[in-house]
Amino acid sequence: MITKPPIGRDTRLCMSLSARPGNFGSRFHNRLYELTGLDYVYKSFSTTDLAAAVGGIRALNIRGCAISMPFKEAVIPLLDGLAGSAAAIDSVNTIVNDDGRLTGYNTDYAAVVELIADIDRNTPFVLRGSGGMAKAVAAALRDSGFTNGRIVARNEALGRALAELYGFGWASELGEGAPLLINVTPIGMTGGNEQQLAFPEAMIARAEIAFDVVQYPPETRFLTVARDMGKRVITGTQVATIQALEQFVLYTGVRPTPEQVREAADYAYCLG
Repeated sequence: MITKPPIGRDTRLCMSLSARPGNFGSRFHNRLYELTGLDYVYKSFSTTDLAAAVGGIRALNIRGCAISMPFKEAVIPLLDGLAGSAAAIDSVNTIVNDDGRLTGYNTDYAAVVELIADIDRNTPFVLRGSGGMAKAVAAALRDSGFTNGRIVARNEALGRALAELYGFGWASELGEGAPLLINVTPIGMTGGNEQQLAFPEAMIARAEIAFDVVQYPPETRFLTVARDMGKRVITGTQVATIQALEQFVLYTGVRPTPEQVREAADYAYCLG
């Protein structure tokens, strides 16, 4: 049985910065440290002074830091460089500290690329949303070879800008839908109107694949309706798990087994 060393002077610290810290990352990473026997610990934080927080990462030799809204773009000038995944969308969700050199990555982008890898590139899609995560999804679609897509956003300035940046169309209304429906809005999220559908049932019925990036609840009503109709679904929990796994690998250099990843994800979601 693998035993994790007790916390001591050699323990490496990883962390997250967010306006509204959650529990998934801390529970997922710490559970994987236990399962792999690594001398690491992970803690989530919030801050009102991003520059000071990033300075603390350097000063305290914190190995890695997950970055959530509203810091994903604001953190870039404070770093020493960007990996391709972050440079592709000018957005960072992960910082890796190599002896004081801070490099930004985007594992959300990497997770979406992985999840859409087996979808026919000629599949038309509708992406609903225009925020930071929508940017990661749109970039992943473009870089994966998708060309026939439409960004739907009520905010015309943001929607048009996102669509033009990645070469897709823009619309203020959903229209007739598409075979691939992607929700990158808070619709259906825990704490809001969980019964609201990101897309109408008639549109879901005409689709083939339903993709929702919402992490909580683990399956939104949009995905439940799609699954009941026999559609393929891609969940926000899959995105969250893959992106957190890739952060873990960047921080530790260790890739856990699929069984360990499933156990850590089940542990993190079971506790809520």
